[in-house]
Amino acid sequence: MGAQRPPDKLNFIIILIDDYGWTDSTCYGSTFYETPNIDRLAREGMRFTNAYAACPVCSPTRASILTGKYPAHLHLTDWIPGRKQWPTSKLLGAPFYQELPLWETTIAERLKPLGYTTAAMGKWHLGHEPYYPERQGFDINVAGTFRGHPESYFGPFDLPNFRGWTKNDYLTDRLTDKALQFLEENRQRPFFLYLAHFAVHTPLQAKAEMIAKYERKARGRKLQKNPTYAAMIESMDQGVGRVMSKLEDLKIADHTVIIFTSDNGGLMYEGSRREPVTSNRPLRAGKGHLYEGGVRVPLIIRWPGVVKPGTTCDVPACSVDFFPTIEEMAGLRHDPKLALDGVSLTPLLRRKGGFKPRALYWHYPHYSNQGGVPGGAIREGNLKLIEFYEDSHVELYDLSEDIGERHNLAKEMPDKAAELQAKLKAWRASVRATMPTVNPNYDPARADQGLTGADPAHQLEHHHHHH
Repeated sequence: MGAQRPPDKLNFIIILIDDYGWTDSTCYGSTFYETPNIDRLAREGMRFTNAYAACPVCSPTRASILTGKYPAHLHLTDWIPGRKQWPTSKLLGAPFYQELPLWETTIAERLKPLGYTTAAMGKWHLGHEPYYPERQGFDINVAGTFRGHPESYFGPFDLPNFRGWTKNDYLTDRLTDKALQFLEENRQRPFFLYLAHFAVHTPLQAKAEMIAKYERKARGRKLQKNPTYAAMIESMDQGVGRVMSKLEDLKIADHTVIIFTSDNGGLMYEGSRREPVTSNRPLRAGKGHLYEGGVRVPLIIRWPGVVKPGTTCDVPACSVDFFPTIEEMAGLRHDPKLALDGVSLTPLLRRKGGFKPRALYWHYPHYSNQGGVPGGAIREGNLKLIEFYEDSHVELYDLSEDIGERHNLAKEMPDKAAELQAKLKAWRASVRATMPTVNPNYDPARADQGLTGADPAHQLEHHHHHH
């Protein structure tokens, strides 16, 4: 046999999909979208059923992944630059950083001293030029800018290290090509690849022949039925499959950890759009809302040789947890100066016990483009409380009995509601969360944002207690 070569350092790949809903994959229950590669990743790894994005919109969740801190703690609580203030609304959205500040430590910066090559590919959306990935610990930035979505999914492209091609080139495919090239070039050294697909964010654009396939399949369907969105998902899923195949071809799959997730829940309504893009049912609402449809996301972690293939985990996990998880996998000692909000998921991945239950928190002091209103939330055990900042009223749900958040228990369990609201308030104080302020031009008659927003079936339920 000869001498054993020393074990390789683990490689890390985070595949972050944009606006990808909890039920947008077959392995999470979709009967319309086709995701054979994501499903295979789930068969080979651990699929989390109660995983969350730290925010119902993009930039804050991205910042939480890179730093291990809650958006409220970072004072980066909305997508950058945020929506234009509604002139007559009750509150003015809280001010927030327009970039991920350079004084924050990213997971890329933690891995660099261990000899890792680091790359950010795809959507960045964490500030303008002086705050691009190269300033945050990444050796390479491919296609990342201040923008939150592509101008078009078809070329030619004009993005950092991602220029040229033609109108026949599809962004998701070309971005995957760049990722494969990176894997090829770095197969002999440890690497961290942050692959943040622009897909499946609007504009809804996909390959014509793929759209046609789903047009046939969509006939007579009620909920998930948008053929273009389905085609975008298929292209993205193919990209995931190509990354997995490449790791095998290069013989590095056995020491490469893949974390697959989304930055917020699936998009239902954008602005005054009447037709939903996707459905997050059985979850309530979607992107831009603190209901489960806005924050619960897919999460699959493949850690060869450690995670038992095909396992599921129903312990709540959050995007703030990836930083400490990767640190621990890489053998980094925790630095208390970093003041992380996340915890390592390795006890769950090893299934050895020792994972302490904890509450998860959200703070979204803004009006969203999807009709969401300023609020905060806490999940502890199976109970979830949402506080609406316009009037401080709360809603309390038992997610084990009522995943659709239809039965508000706040009046039936006033003590529990008060206890959770107090915890939420104490947490906000601990991270010095910035709160929205009262709008001096508030006009109750004209304060409606004019958006479809929440799940229409719920709109009456949601508004009756205000009047």
